Amino acid sequence: MQAPGSRKSLPSLKLREVASMYCTMVALFFIILVAALQGTTPRENYFPYKVPLDPSGILELSWNVSYTEEVVYFQLLSKELKYGVIFGMSDRGKFDNADLVVLWSDGENSYFGDAWSDAKEQIHLDSQQDYQLLKAQKTSAGLFLLFKRPFSTCDPRDYLIEDGTIHLVYGFLDEPSPSLEAINTSAIQKGLQRVQLLKPNISIPKMPPDLNTLEIKAPDVIIPNQETTYWCYITELPDHFSRHHIVMYEPIITKGNEALVHHMEVFQCAAEFETFPHFSGPCDSKMKPERLNYCRHVLAAWALGAKAFYYPEEAGLAFGGPGSSKYLRLEVHYHNPLEMKGRRDSSGIRLYYTATLRPFDAGIMELGLVYTPVMAIPPKETDFILTGYCTDKCTQLALPQSGIHIFASQLHTHLTGRKVITVIAREGNVTEIVNRDDHYSPHFQEIRMLKKVVSVFPGDVLITSCTYNTESRKLATVGGFSITEEMCVNYIHYYPQTQLELCKSAVDPGYLQKYFHLVNRFNNEDVCTCPDSTVQEQFASTPWNSFNRDVLKSLYDFAPISMHCNKSSAVRFPGEWERQPLPKIKTGLEEFTPRCQATPGLSLASPALVNIDGKKG
Repeated sequence: MQAPGSRKSLPSLKLREVASMYCTMVALFFIILVAALQGTTPRENYFPYKVPLDPSGILELSWNVSYTEEVVYFQLLSKELKYGVIFGMSDRGKFDNADLVVLWSDGENSYFGDAWSDAKEQIHLDSQQDYQLLKAQKTSAGLFLLFKRPFSTCDPRDYLIEDGTIHLVYGFLDEPSPSLEAINTSAIQKGLQRVQLLKPNISIPKMPPDLNTLEIKAPDVIIPNQETTYWCYITELPDHFSRHHIVMYEPIITKGNEALVHHMEVFQCAAEFETFPHFSGPCDSKMKPERLNYCRHVLAAWALGAKAFYYPEEAGLAFGGPGSSKYLRLEVHYHNPLEMKGRRDSSGIRLYYTATLRPFDAGIMELGLVYTPVMAIPPKETDFILTGYCTDKCTQLALPQSGIHIFASQLHTHLTGRKVITVIAREGNVTEIVNRDDHYSPHFQEIRMLKKVVSVFPGDVLITSCTYNTESRKLATVGGFSITEEMCVNYIHYYPQTQLELCKSAVDPGYLQKYFHLVNRFNNEDVCTCPDSTVQEQFASTPWNSFNRDVLKSLYDFAPISMHCNKSSAVRFPGEWERQPLPKIKTGLEEFTPRCQATPGLSLASPALVNIDGKKG
C-alpha cells in the first residue's frame, strides 16, 4: 500500500471542459437517435390490431381505439402505392353507399379527403370532413397514412362505428385523376375485409408459472385454388393426458398467408366414441368420415384481426382427463379470391394450458334455436326474424342461486344471417344485452370478449333473435345442419360451469301442422299436408304470397314452443318441456341513439393537400 500523501495526483479538468464534453456527448446521442428513427415505421404498439385488407397483403390496416375520446385511430400502410388508395366502411361491404376516405393524385399533387359513394358507386367529396389526417409518412416499407374518426358524427353520410362486425372496403388507384369525382370505381381493383374495430379494453390476466402449450396445426396443406375452402384436420391429445385448464390461446399463421387464413376453430370430439378416424382435407369432401360431425364442442375460435384470447383469472376451460375425448378437430377457413395456386399452409391455434386448476371450470352453453326444419324463412325476404328462448323455467331449474357470469360470446348463423342479438329479460323486462351484431356476417365468426361480464340468475330469460335475408333464394330455408339450411345460435362462455349445456327452443310441431292446414285451405289445397310428407316438403310446396308469409310470422310470434333444457349428455332436465308458452315480455330495449357531436375545427368540403414524403401539407 502506498503511504498517505504519496498517491499520484490525477490531471484536473476545468469545469468548462467538462461541460463541453457533456454537451458533445448529448448532441452525438441525439444525432444517432434521429438517424435511427428517421425513415422507420411508426411505433407498432400504438396500433395493437392489424389486418391485411387485400389478398396479396399490399394494403394493411392497423388501428387503436380511444373509448374516452370515442375515436378510432387508423394507420393505413400501402406497400405499393401508385396514384392513390380508397378506404372506408359500408353496411355489407359493397362499394355503393359507402363512407370513404380517399388519397388521390392528379399527377402532380396528392390530396386526402373525406368522401362518400352514391348508389351508382360515384364518389363525392363530403361536405363535412370528419376523417382527420394526422400524418403521411413514406418509409422503406411503403406509405403510412395516420388518420382518425369519431365513432359517431353529425354527418348523415357517415357510417356509425359500433360494436360488432365492421365491413371495410378498399380500392387501388392505378391512374391519376384530375378530381375526386372523376375516379371511375368500376375500373379499379377493390374489395372488402371484415373486422371488429371496437375491441374491448380488457387487461391481460396474469399467467400461471406452470404454463404449457399445445399447437394444433394442419400440416402442409396445399390451399385449394378456389375462393372459399373449409379445411378439416383431426388430431389427438397424448395418451393419459390428465385434466387441465385452457387459460389462453392465440393464432399460428404461416408467414405469407396472413391474407388467406380467414378464421379457425378447434372442436373437441364427443366422448361416447372411443376412436375417430384421422383426416385432413376439405370439410365438404365426400371422403370426410361421417363421425367427424360429432366433433362440435368448441375449445377455441379465432378470426382475422383478433389477438390472443384470455380466460378470466378465476376460470379455465377444462379438457383432457376422464369423460373427455382425446380427439380434436381443427377447422381452417381459407379465403382465396385470387384463386392462387400452390400456396402451402400449416396454420392453426396454440393452446396455453395449466395443470393447476383454477377455482372455476368455464362452460360453453348453446342459446337460440334448435336445429330443426320447423323453423324456416320464406324466400325473397329481406329481414325475416326468428327467435329462440332459454326460458325462466329452465334457468330456475338449472342455474345456481349465485348465477353464472358470461365473459365471452360467439354468434352463429349460416349463409343468410344478417343480424344476431341475445338479451336478458328479468321479471318480464329486458334488462341487458349479452351480445349484439347488427352487421353480422357468417363469413366472420370469432369468440368475442364482452366489454363487461354479464350475470344471469335463476328465473332469467335469455332471448336470441336472428335476422335473415333470403332475397336470392327460390324456396324456403329451413333450420338444420347443412350450410344451405339455417341456424340461430349464441355460444356463451361463462363460469362456473353447470350441467346446462343447451337451452334452446323451436315452435311446437303440432302448431306448425295447423299452419300448413290453414294455408292449404286458402290456397286451393296446393300445400301437401299428407301424414307421410316431411316438413321440408310441406315448406317446399307452400306458395309464398303475402298471406302465407304474414301467418308464418304470426305463428312464430305467438305459438307455444318446445323447449330443449339439456344436460351435456343431451338428456333434458326433468320436467314438462313441450307446448310451453312463450315468455311474456312487458318492456323491451330502449332504442339506442348514438351521441352525435360535431367535431370543432373540421374543414368543410376541402380536401387536404398531402406531401407524401413527409407530414401532411
